[in-house]
Amino acid sequence: MNDSSPATVPAPDPARPAVVLDVWCELQCPDCRTALADLRALRERYGDRLEPRLRHFPLEKHRHSFAAAQAVEEAVEQGQGWPYVEAVLGRVEELDREGEPFLVEVARELGLDAEEFDTALIDGRHILIVDADQAEGKAIGVTGTPTYVIGGERLDGGKSQEGLRARVEEIADRLLAERG
Repeated sequence: MNDSSPATVPAPDPARPAVVLDVWCELQCPDCRTALADLRALRERYGDRLEPRLRHFPLEKHRHSFAAAQAVEEAVEQGQGWPYVEAVLGRVEELDREGEPFLVEVARELGLDAEEFDTALIDGRHILIVDADQAEGKAIGVTGTPTYVIGGERLDGGKSQEGLRARVEEIADRLLAERG
């Protein structure tokens, strides 16, 4: 995902580069919805010292997840990536039932250009970003969502999220201390 990813916090001070937390996620995943609370807490604790980056990993078992990943990229283009992610994840059941029309409706609710969303889902302009994220995820061993990668360590939240935030904090604290 590009630098303007929905989970990206403001640019850090170049003198103190941020620790990157890649979050492999998909918007039809109930576990990813649960992980939102941890991501909010991490963003609050670290501010611009931690850069959470949403990475797409649509799962085949969720038939609308690939379209949802493309919709996130359109939301990023329109400057509302993270609010869009939170809005869709907060209503996973509606996405399950309604599919792409729901994705466009959420865009409309957030004041985004819903027609442009619809067009983006039809013309597939964001497919390559989603495909690249998914391929990279597979290459590093991601098998489910959410999965976190920080400091070269992969933490699988798809099996259990228990203790994951504490582990991310432990790694982030160590990396930040090493950077001074």
